Amino acid sequence: MVGNLPSATAELSPEFLEVDHSDDARYWASVEAVVDLADRRGRDRAGIPLLIGLAVKHPQWPVRAAAVRLLAAHHRDDATAAAAVAAATHDPVDWVAFTALKVVTEHRIRAAVPDMIRISGWPSNFARDDYARKPVGCGAAFTKRALLAIFGTRDPQELRRLEDEYFTDMRARVAAHARRPRLNDDVVLVPAGPFLAGTASSAGGPFRMKQGDNPLRAETLPAFHIDRTTVTNARYAEFLDKASDTGEYDHPDQPEERRHHQPAHWHDARFNEPGMPVVGLDWYDAWAFANWAGGTLPSELQWEKAARGTDGRSYPWGDGFEPDRVNYVERSYGQPVADLDELEALLVTTTHDDTPPHPVLASDSLPAGASPYGVLQMSGNVWELTRTNYYTGEDMDPFFRGRHPMEFMNRKEAFHVLRGGTWTSPPVCLTTFYRGKDLITDLHNEVGFRCVYEAE
Repeated sequence: MVGNLPSATAELSPEFLEVDHSDDARYWASVEAVVDLADRRGRDRAGIPLLIGLAVKHPQWPVRAAAVRLLAAHHRDDATAAAAVAAATHDPVDWVAFTALKVVTEHRIRAAVPDMIRISGWPSNFARDDYARKPVGCGAAFTKRALLAIFGTRDPQELRRLEDEYFTDMRARVAAHARRPRLNDDVVLVPAGPFLAGTASSAGGPFRMKQGDNPLRAETLPAFHIDRTTVTNARYAEFLDKASDTGEYDHPDQPEERRHHQPAHWHDARFNEPGMPVVGLDWYDAWAFANWAGGTLPSELQWEKAARGTDGRSYPWGDGFEPDRVNYVERSYGQPVADLDELEALLVTTTHDDTPPHPVLASDSLPAGASPYGVLQMSGNVWELTRTNYYTGEDMDPFFRGRHPMEFMNRKEAFHVLRGGTWTSPPVCLTTFYRGKDLITDLHNEVGFRCVYEAE
């Protein structure tokens, strides 16, 4: 219902929920009775959880708005009460949000500044005469008035100074997080500049990409570092040992009340050697690992440039397919595949215990298949997760916390891009431009990942 909610809320007893809907007069009279009762019981500090509960949970917006007013009137100096008032600025019913903004203005509740900035942007911008604005509505007007009241000036330069002063501690924490050291020295620099991305003609046959899915074009990226190899079981074990019990590195949408997965195939000797790529994780696990390691998952453009360099080559080593440089379906199963029927007939022989006997190779194997920058196995062995949404091309922004995968597996927001092909892939899927996709919660023994890091 609202933004960053305080935890000190009380469950609402029946007398606070009895609202008469039979007609307008009875409705407003019953709302007033609930508000009067809340005012009587909420005046001392012991009543703060009750008022917060009403502001957060009550199904009737006039009661929520009244509870916000009472919190500000009686308890604005209490941190949890101020946090509830601030969070109410994001209530979906406009007049609750407007009420919160009005009492923030009246009482100059500084705890609400971050919430209002989420609405307005930096306060110093809207005080500038040359600043382009959307048409002003009630919410924008209330927000601007509240920020000006709290900072006590309309001068843009003074607003900027006061704003910077207000956010000094927060910025220091963000900067410290951003400066977290990279936990891997085995990285490769991909220089800044343009490169050829995509392809002029999609792959043919049953694995062809959609027209325009990854068209040939020039792209330009800043410099970055990338892991020379995919993340290994050994590196992921260190993450689990040091960070899996904290929420410090987790994606905000990560499913509630779970640790990070122990890789699903860690008891299968075909996948669990320390130097093998870690598999059997979901996108949230990989995102948290990358955050812990001081980096991020690569965008698909970062991945593609690291895989092919600047000249638009089809494979990391060049334009022609060379089977000795890559781990793919014919190597892992030990027999040739002529067409889709043969591929499917071979794949359905796969078992959970012994077929194929050696599906993946160590992450640092097949150096002859390296990319122009020396990055290994960007073709084959395991698909690689990215942070890019398959359908939009933007960074993933999932919002599925608390929901079962069955509820979102048909939503476009739930699919990230995979790149590079895997040990079950035919050559067409091993190209530097081929785009695969996967659901963010799936755990596959065909999928791993590597990280990227800001260049110094």
